[in-house]
Amino acid sequence: MSWFLPDDGASVRGAHHAKVAVKAVQGDKAVGAGVLLAPHLVLTCAHVVNDALERPQFEVSSPGHRSVRIGLLTGSWQMYEAHVAYWIPPRRTDDGGPVRPGVDPDWLGDLAVLRLDTDGRQLPKPPRRRAMEQGQAVRAWHGGAHGATFADGCVTSYDGRFGWVDGAPTGMAIGPAYSGGPLWAEGHSAWTGLVAAAFLHSDSRRSWAIPWQRIESELRAVGAIDTRPEAEPDPHDTAFILLTDALNSTFPSPETRLGAAVDLARTCGMVPRSTITAPTVAQFVGFLLTSPRALAAFSHTLRRRDPRAADEALDAGRMAPGPRLLSEREHTQLHRHLLTLGPQAARRLGEAVRGALPKAAGRLDGGTLDALVDQLEPLDGDSRSAEGEPRVPGLLRVVEYLAATYSPTEQVGLRLWTGAVATRLGIPRAALLERRADGEEWAVELRSRSDRARLLVEITQAGRERFRLRTWYDEGAGPRQLSTDSTASYTGAEAARELLHVLESLDLSGTDDRRPMVEALVDRAGLNLPVDEWEGSGPDDLVPGVLGAEFPLVVHCPELLRKHERFLPEWRRRWQRLDQGTTLRFSGDGLDKRKIYGRLMDETDAVRVCVDVSDTVRDEIVQVCLAVGVPVVVWDRGPGHGSHALEQIDCVETRDLPDGVRAYRAKTVSTPADHPGRPVLAWADADRTMPRLHLSEPGEGPG
Repeated sequence: MSWFLPDDGASVRGAHHAKVAVKAVQGDKAVGAGVLLAPHLVLTCAHVVNDALERPQFEVSSPGHRSVRIGLLTGSWQMYEAHVAYWIPPRRTDDGGPVRPGVDPDWLGDLAVLRLDTDGRQLPKPPRRRAMEQGQAVRAWHGGAHGATFADGCVTSYDGRFGWVDGAPTGMAIGPAYSGGPLWAEGHSAWTGLVAAAFLHSDSRRSWAIPWQRIESELRAVGAIDTRPEAEPDPHDTAFILLTDALNSTFPSPETRLGAAVDLARTCGMVPRSTITAPTVAQFVGFLLTSPRALAAFSHTLRRRDPRAADEALDAGRMAPGPRLLSEREHTQLHRHLLTLGPQAARRLGEAVRGALPKAAGRLDGGTLDALVDQLEPLDGDSRSAEGEPRVPGLLRVVEYLAATYSPTEQVGLRLWTGAVATRLGIPRAALLERRADGEEWAVELRSRSDRARLLVEITQAGRERFRLRTWYDEGAGPRQLSTDSTASYTGAEAARELLHVLESLDLSGTDDRRPMVEALVDRAGLNLPVDEWEGSGPDDLVPGVLGAEFPLVVHCPELLRKHERFLPEWRRRWQRLDQGTTLRFSGDGLDKRKIYGRLMDETDAVRVCVDVSDTVRDEIVQVCLAVGVPVVVWDRGPGHGSHALEQIDCVETRDLPDGVRAYRAKTVSTPADHPGRPVLAWADADRTMPRLHLSEPGEGPG
């Protein structure tokens, strides 16, 4: 019998003490519901998140780092931003393919775990859950959580994968915006599954739900719930014996063991069976080996009392499958630090993995920040530690590389965290500082990537579908003019051939191994010119020459900055914070230039803006962003909003956007049906010299 018991007391207050709503990206409409899975995690259906973000209902791809608005009702509504921590998209029951709306009556998967962008300690504890059973009386709530919207029913059928719920003959019936919400088993003060869909026919009050049993299985498979060992630990196992010795040497009597056990239980969110009688040594060791984060928490106590015993305990933990590297407190602190650094931390963490662990990076496929941290946590340390010293774990090395990409004030939290974890693990400070120096050296090299060669081309209108070109080449020392004839005009295809000819003629032997960036210098009217789509191949050419598929191509509109000179200092300041600044996303309806202006004046750290709005207001919003000095703006010049391209490149690191957008444009050539977007990237580098242009202000002459 275990001495360490689950803490279910907080949920006895009532199953409905915290209702969760998933809100639409704009306005206050609830598109579905959810339930607290942990103090900082919300569980809902993936299709509810898709609805909230105005994506196709059964979209399979993860939303990336887009924010989801969550309402939590605990007496009054509190609103939070959240992002997807784990994504299990809907899939067909026959072959696992995408769900076909109107064809497939039920489906698997369809789960999303959202991490709230707030300190989880401020939130209520999650309610209890229990297995779904046939015959259970259940109750569901609309996402808006209005008191009158509850719908009562009974689980009339349960087959292990699905639970079918028949509604009461009177009262509300489960319908739209109930999806993702919990089915409360009223007699147990616990929830038993998530509402997934309803049969919306006039004579039907039937719906179906995802049972907790399947939810638990699917969440464990992606790491959203820690997996405990299926069998009790063997007392004759080496890890068990080593931990027993460490425990006996440090806490030799039941009296000393009792205090340590009570503290450990509370640290791990458990309840001690007794505050008078200590657990046996076997009970204590069994808990350390089966509760994933218990040993990490206990080693902190051991380190203070007996460093040698702490080393022995950690050695034992490495031999067993259950214990994790971090304690619950350390794990929560890491996510809190990453949250403080903003959305760019998620994009930058992947880059840090590639820099810190190049051999392991190819094996990691974390689609979200949480999944990536989970995959990094069990990785062994590197082999550079001195003989007999513990290795620096891969996760700590990655976090040091990540910290090196931030300013000194922003590094503090991450470096204090790695230092504290290293101390608990018994890692010499010199070893950690060596990895820190590696990270700083890598970060310097990373920042130098922006100094790539570039071909600047000024494009001016010369009649219907004809253009004049002036070109410069900049290898880092400043623009060197290449063309002097400003009278010749070209069609788009002719301009592409001319620019490809210029690029072929350049001596690139002295540059790095990256292709030059093509920077199209345009006026306001030219921001949506399809320069990236211009194809320069002739009838006798073997290889198509699509500019935007071969070269990273960006647009720059000096005219807007020149006409609003008061924002020039702001532009330079934002560019200097390119690696630390925030990203804004403008999407949906109801936006205009006044609202955008106000938001940008408030969000002075915004260095990157994604504009995904209707084409009727898009150009004006884009120009406001550029005029007030936002250095990086990306949009889709296609009609409407809900851009596939913007969603795909949302997770690309800001400095890598030119190459990321080029990669997407290449896919529009190879698989246009799957990549219908037409992304435009405006890129205003405040550190690079601009040539003198033919701007439209009076008195401005040619350079």
